[in-house]
Amino acid sequence: MSLYFWIILGTICFPFLLSFDKKIHFHTHWRTIFPAILLVGLFFLIWDNYFTDHEIWGFNPKYVQGIYLFRLPLEEVLFFLVVPYACLFVYEVIKGYFPDLKLALLGRAFAFSMVLSGLLLTTFYIRNWYTLTACSLSTLLIIGIHFRAKAPWFNSFALAFLVCLIPFLIVNGALTGLFTDEPVVWYSENHIIGIRIGTIPLEDLYYNLSMLLPIVLIHEVLKQAKMKKSET
Repeated sequence: MSLYFWIILGTICFPFLLSFDKKIHFHTHWRTIFPAILLVGLFFLIWDNYFTDHEIWGFNPKYVQGIYLFRLPLEEVLFFLVVPYACLFVYEVIKGYFPDLKLALLGRAFAFSMVLSGLLLTTFYIRNWYTLTACSLSTLLIIGIHFRAKAPWFNSFALAFLVCLIPFLIVNGALTGLFTDEPVVWYSENHIIGIRIGTIPLEDLYYNLSMLLPIVLIHEVLKQAKMKKSET
């Protein structure tokens, strides 16, 4: 089994096993979680394949199984199922175990910092395709969902995203060469700003935010629709 596949397996193991926790009942959300992940995941797979095709990033054949969907290894396809699932698990755990947390200040600080930094990076590094797309998309999503729509769940999302930074640093670190001589995933230096958190390009933060935020949005919309239907 490839190193990338082991990383995927390690990422999903505990969230899946704990999905049947008696307090959270995370498995009862599968009917809203998987449609959300699949809808957003399709967009990101197209984006991922396009960037791979244009060598903005790529995958070390040494660390993958050798099974591909277009230009993407099987493990990369699974990434867009496993990582959102694990992060949504953290999101629902926070909401379930800490329902009375006062998160308004955290949510505002998170939104302002991500939007401001995203705008600055987009402006100053507009020729870097990864910087431009990841930072601009995350900025637009936060402006639309938090500042315009004022989604009531955004503050919980902000905390969940920050909590997920801990496993994010481990998983993405493993993918970008923190524990190996060569990275599993490499990035073209022409399309990133060069600032790294360990071995992780800074842009990955905005990329993951751009992926997770619309998934939570769809998940919450579907949950509300399900609740209204059950009340009628």
